[in-house]
Amino acid sequence: MLLGLGASGPAVDEVRSRLAHLGLLDEPTSGDYDALVAEAVRAFQQERGLTVDGIVGPDTYRRLEEARWQLGDRVLMYVPGHLVTGDDVAQLQGRLAQLGFDAGRMDGMFGPRTDRALREFQGSVGVDTDGVCGPDSYRAFDRLVRTISGGNASRLRDRVTLSELRTGVMDKVVVIDPGFDAGAEICEAIAVRVEGRLAILGTQILLTRSGTQQALPDESQRADFANRTGADLLISINCTQASSALVNGVGSFYFGEPSGGAHSTSGRLLAERVQDEICSRTAFLDCRTHPRTWDLLRMTRMAAIRIDIGNLSNAQDAQRLHDPDVQEQVADGIASGVTRFCAPE
Repeated sequence: MLLGLGASGPAVDEVRSRLAHLGLLDEPTSGDYDALVAEAVRAFQQERGLTVDGIVGPDTYRRLEEARWQLGDRVLMYVPGHLVTGDDVAQLQGRLAQLGFDAGRMDGMFGPRTDRALREFQGSVGVDTDGVCGPDSYRAFDRLVRTISGGNASRLRDRVTLSELRTGVMDKVVVIDPGFDAGAEICEAIAVRVEGRLAILGTQILLTRSGTQQALPDESQRADFANRTGADLLISINCTQASSALVNGVGSFYFGEPSGGAHSTSGRLLAERVQDEICSRTAFLDCRTHPRTWDLLRMTRMAAIRIDIGNLSNAQDAQRLHDPDVQEQVADGIASGVTRFCAPE
């Protein structure tokens, strides 16, 4: 489903209603997808760390659905095979972290770690340890949050994880995800070069695709692949193909909310290291590092980054990307960035 300017119907009415509920749209909740709706959608996408295009695709629609829930609106629990997501889950994770229980990232996904943290909390306050966040748990939260504040178990856990990663690249497991949209052959060529450089140092490399191997179709499946392999790092290598030929340069992205909320400390540091190393070796414009909540970054349980290397619609970038020497330089930069990231302090 894609909704853009000129669209109409029940789906547009639903989008307008949700934007109005979030305070992003003052217009009536029925009507066409007009310029005001597109502007409100862009504001929502910017706030949530999504691709800002003013179009409601599957990702944006799903995040609008998640945004309608506030903590206490519904009963929450871990359901294997059917991940419960929403702003209320993120708020629950935040409260658990504040009270010293490690629920993982505040990513709004009710997974096994959030389930364990909730059960630990329930046991500590004398509530049935059934993993169901219902009225009894909400009342316990309300009693404690008034008296306890300032804790952040998730931030502490992220620092511990970062410390555990900084023991050198030997024996680390790294998933490399070559993009398969724009410039798929270029992305794969760089990925193979990175594999060679890190493998010789004792790193175990897993590719989400190679040669004739079919790419995993969506980000959630690639994230699941990385999670199931127990990887230490995930690096997604991509080329862009923007509608404007003026867009150029290399940028790196890690899990985080642009507003400065939940983010991956280890992911940010990895993105900074890799970005610095690529830009020091190539003539690409340095577009710096940025937080995003794309599914590949949000759903992975390890430090994960996405690197966008050049715009194929830009003549200079395209020329560089097709140059094997530049591909070597980019691969050197990625491998060096990973090595620096894993180096002991």
